[in-house]
Amino acid sequence: MKHDATTAARTAAPPSADAREAPKRGGFASVSVPRHLARGAIGFGALAGSLALLPVVGPMSLLLAPVGLIALRGCPMCWTIGLLETVSAGRLRRSCADGRCELTRAGP
Repeated sequence: MKHDATTAARTAAPPSADAREAPKRGGFASVSVPRHLARGAIGFGALAGSLALLPVVGPMSLLLAPVGLIALRGCPMCWTIGLLETVSAGRLRRSCADGRCELTRAGP
């Protein structure tokens, strides 16, 4: 029997109630704002350190650059997008009707 994406989709278990009720976050969002800020401090610190330590340590300091990029989940702009997604998670709702989408604040 050949398995493909449609077969896997039909046999997959439905999502749990917890998964359906959780607010959706974007691909770059973190669980909390403090955790996201900590990732930013590590990422930007590692990137700055890789350049600042270049005259002292030499090319070995460039090994900090990948650490910084991993902490930022790609690039400084990706981190910024993630910060916006983390802050707005659960606070904004998007509703689309008749080909028109609106962004509104979520009710209490």
